[in-house]
Amino acid sequence: MNRRFPRLPLVLAGTAGVIVLLLFGIYLGGHPSGLPSPVRNAFVGDDDTQLMREALDTIDEIYYRKQNREALVDRGIEGAVASLRDPFSHYFDPRTYKRFEQVTNPSFSGIGVTVRPERSGPLVVESVIQGTPAARAGLRRGDRIVAVNGRSLAGRPSSASIALIKGEPGTKVGLTIARDGRRTTQRIERARVTSPVVAGHMVRWRGRRYGVVVFASFTEGSAAQVQAAIERLLKRGAEGILLDMRGNGGGLLNEAVGVASIFIPDGTIVSTDGRSRARHVYTATGGAIKRSVPVVVLVDRGTASSAEIVTGALQDRHRAEVVGTNTYGKGVFQEIREMPNGGALDLTVGQYFLPSGRNIGGRGVAEGRGIAPDVRASDNPDTTRRDEALDAALVQLSAEPR
Repeated sequence: MNRRFPRLPLVLAGTAGVIVLLLFGIYLGGHPSGLPSPVRNAFVGDDDTQLMREALDTIDEIYYRKQNREALVDRGIEGAVASLRDPFSHYFDPRTYKRFEQVTNPSFSGIGVTVRPERSGPLVVESVIQGTPAARAGLRRGDRIVAVNGRSLAGRPSSASIALIKGEPGTKVGLTIARDGRRTTQRIERARVTSPVVAGHMVRWRGRRYGVVVFASFTEGSAAQVQAAIERLLKRGAEGILLDMRGNGGGLLNEAVGVASIFIPDGTIVSTDGRSRARHVYTATGGAIKRSVPVVVLVDRGTASSAEIVTGALQDRHRAEVVGTNTYGKGVFQEIREMPNGGALDLTVGQYFLPSGRNIGGRGVAEGRGIAPDVRASDNPDTTRRDEALDAALVQLSAEPR
């Protein structure tokens, strides 16, 4: 006679077994160091993952002071990226990444300065926006910001340094400023600041009228703003355009292609290539102004990245004369990958090349010589009522054939 066993106890027994195995698996995932090697390899994956997890477990178990595991992971990733010896690649922990996302936003909370990086790490003030906390604190062009809240900026990526300066409106930030061989520290209260990305005005020079367009950053929609400013100036009778990109540290690549297309009607603007990125050629998008309109681009050491793409494209395509000093010399581009912890990796993924095929950076991620101007000129910061570099650009613009 066949016996029928009750089904419910069997189901409960099976469920309990699954739960035990699940809990056991979770425990093993968090404590792999106690397992025999063959079993450990089967449960925790590849050797690199296992090694990192064991190192963190060991620190957690035997180090003489308790450590924050998340902070250890952040510092470990920072160390891995630092070992690349790439000044343009870095890791943002979750808190810093939130601030970094505001860097390309023309409306931000900060003190109201535009800056350029120095090779050694400090930030050099390129301009001070009128009516901002920085202006009221007496900051001026040429000041070097060497520390923020007592933390030295030496060796720190410029984007991370800028993120330290920004913060919530009403909060204060301590800046250590180097000027004329002296260092001073002052606390400045942050405020909501709207940075003018594009500003256009008309000037008279030797009996002619020229449009001057000051362009600060390649943020979303900035190419359309530059085009609108130029079209307004041409309708008002401008006989030439001076594009002032001094201190423009770059930004979005597609905006650079858009700005260059305002002056170049067709053909190559820039090409990119990388180990894991197929070569791509970006061409002019159409709608350029008449070639008979003379153009001069004004640059300096703070002109970098996307601003160098525009400058180099106009120079290579013989569409504009370049006036100023050598540009920054950045010939690589980065891609941001968000991480599961809310942080992000900002890594160099390729190089870009101007229409002539030249790369204006150094070898790989090394800083290059930048774009050499056709006419050398620089502003003397001590002559506050005169801009010598702008005057030189206007001289060149008036000499351009029509």
